[in-house]
Amino acid sequence: MALHFPESEFSARRARLMARMAEEKLDALLLFAQESMYWLTGFDSFGYCFFQTLVVKADGSLTLLTRTPDLRQAKHTSTIETIAVWVDRLNADPAVDLRNLLSDLDLLGMRVGVEYDTHGMTGRVARLVDNQLTNFCEAVDASYLVSNLRLVKSPAEIARVVQAAQLADIAFDAALPLIGPGASEADILAAMQSAVLAGGGDYPANPFVIGSAADALLCRYKSGRRQLSETDQVTLEWAGVSAHYHAPMLRTVLVGEPTARHRELHAAALEGMRAVEQVLRPGHTFGEVFDAHAKVMDDRGLTRHRFNACGYSVGARFAPSWMEHQMFHAGNPEVIAPDMTLFVHMIIMDSDRETAMTLGHTYQTTDTAPRALSRHPFELIAL
Repeated sequence: MALHFPESEFSARRARLMARMAEEKLDALLLFAQESMYWLTGFDSFGYCFFQTLVVKADGSLTLLTRTPDLRQAKHTSTIETIAVWVDRLNADPAVDLRNLLSDLDLLGMRVGVEYDTHGMTGRVARLVDNQLTNFCEAVDASYLVSNLRLVKSPAEIARVVQAAQLADIAFDAALPLIGPGASEADILAAMQSAVLAGGGDYPANPFVIGSAADALLCRYKSGRRQLSETDQVTLEWAGVSAHYHAPMLRTVLVGEPTARHRELHAAALEGMRAVEQVLRPGHTFGEVFDAHAKVMDDRGLTRHRFNACGYSVGARFAPSWMEHQMFHAGNPEVIAPDMTLFVHMIIMDSDRETAMTLGHTYQTTDTAPRALSRHPFELIAL
């Protein structure tokens, strides 16, 4: 099998999940999130764009229901013992195959958790599944059961995120010499992605973001490339990726002499990062991290220009997003614990003056102060 972790690692994860299922009094769990399947078994595929679910029983047994193309994929990349295939055909309803499988697994009338909040569960799939589970078993929403177990990383997972962070640094190293008047966004983007892949990394779960001039105020990838002007701003958001584990970074790089507004916004972003580092520690909550960020921005009169979140948990994720569920936003009660891997960002977008400024990288939490996983400083970069 092509596993990224030793089987003992997967056995420990399965034991943690079984204990949590016992607490929730679940007889079985239907996993639709690819990252859940990957975390639990190593199953590595993009087949979740079709109907696919992993049935986990309270006794720890695993049964995957998938299509033919993922039969060999699962056998080669996972610890899954039993694989059932639903057949592609006109008007196929794989939820019927699921119900029959659950019946064969003696789950009639049992309490079954379902991962609804995932990109592997479309609205249509949810309706098909609910139609089949009604009057068959007690189906309950268990969208965040595995997601929450994944928040604290094992030493082996930490090693993957550290490697991902090193790849993110290398990607930035590749980008910086290319940034200047007349530079092509395409060349910068190609160099960054090439550096990650050449370093043994993977494709990211969402595209790298690059935008210059007015597009530097965007925080999503958009199609189209331009050449940089004599005086310009370039916002980059990217991630190093190792075995699907992500370590994102974020920077706005200037071309030419920085404006006074750029300097002002950089000072605010830097102060925000330092404030967050003081509360990115065990005992504080995700909500308190956001509050520290918001106070700095609001005290500087930047409320209209800041975002309503300043980061999120990261780990192994699949398209279309490298963000895990838990985010730094107002009121989030999730408590920070050691060995979480958390991406913190400061994003200030002044649309009135078309001025962008961003900072961000990934941290590992410890018993005390957080450990920054990037070697790049937060200095203002003007090339």
